[in-house]
Amino acid sequence: MALFSPSPSSFRLLSSPSSSSCVSSSSSSIPISSYSSAPNLKITRRITLLSTTASILLRSPPARSEEDEGGEERSVRIFQETTGSVVCIKNTQLKERLSEKSLDGGEEDVDRDLKVDGEGSGFVWDDKGHIVTNYHVIAKLATDNTGLQLCKVYFEDSTGTKMAKIGKLIGFDPTFDLAVLKIEIGDSILKPAMLGTSSDLRVGQSCFAIGNPFGYEHTLTTGVISGLKREIPSPNGQAIRGVIQTDAAINSGNSGGPLIDSYGHVIGVNTATFTRKGSGLSSGVNFAIPIDIVVLTIPNLIIYGTSTSNRF
Repeated sequence: MALFSPSPSSFRLLSSPSSSSCVSSSSSSIPISSYSSAPNLKITRRITLLSTTASILLRSPPARSEEDEGGEERSVRIFQETTGSVVCIKNTQLKERLSEKSLDGGEEDVDRDLKVDGEGSGFVWDDKGHIVTNYHVIAKLATDNTGLQLCKVYFEDSTGTKMAKIGKLIGFDPTFDLAVLKIEIGDSILKPAMLGTSSDLRVGQSCFAIGNPFGYEHTLTTGVISGLKREIPSPNGQAIRGVIQTDAAINSGNSGGPLIDSYGHVIGVNTATFTRKGSGLSSGVNFAIPIDIVVLTIPNLIIYGTSTSNRF
């Protein structure tokens, strides 16, 4: 993709007085009858110029403002408050099909026979163990007819204890690239994400993405809302409208993780990034499914599962 490069003619310098006009005005301020004072005037001007230049060169760097410090503290606070709701999802493949009993309780036995072939992110929807992610993160599980595909969910409970459970597919909607997994939590207490709204978002407001890019768990990236009401293709070829655009970095492994506002509320599900053809690198144009669409979709998937029209 060609990048726009403005021609030199697109730029112009700001108007400034010419040196001749300065000389003219300066000389006119010297009385004709006082030529003897002109050398003193020149000396005074030179001293003033040297003094001004020295003050600029010796000026110390500006101290960090309270606003900057507040922004840094805000980022730290938001991460600490929300990262416990973010999970890592690993697509895995078994060497052989296992019994339901093994899948329910034998994580150790299962792990020995697992091959990881993809990772993504998600977040805790409720205290019952429902996990929200992108459909394309779990597409292999959704379309598997062999019984060899599994999704393992890595998460922390409310005490900070790290755990891993097999995620059972509850429902999915390729039209909006959304899916729900469920993990058996036993006596563990989860930390559901706080949900916000995407109806009142404004371009320029701060946002934060937490996920597992390239397998690096619980990575925070920051940015702003770059655009609203964008359109991207869904996994089934239909258009997803009303999408949020952000420059917060979203890379491979971030899919399904939350996009968060300055209050720590989820405002979207990180879904896609625009890449330059052939490079595989993000251009800083990233997209998230608005949380208002998620709120309308996920409860139906939890209650009714996948609709007939979305089954393959």
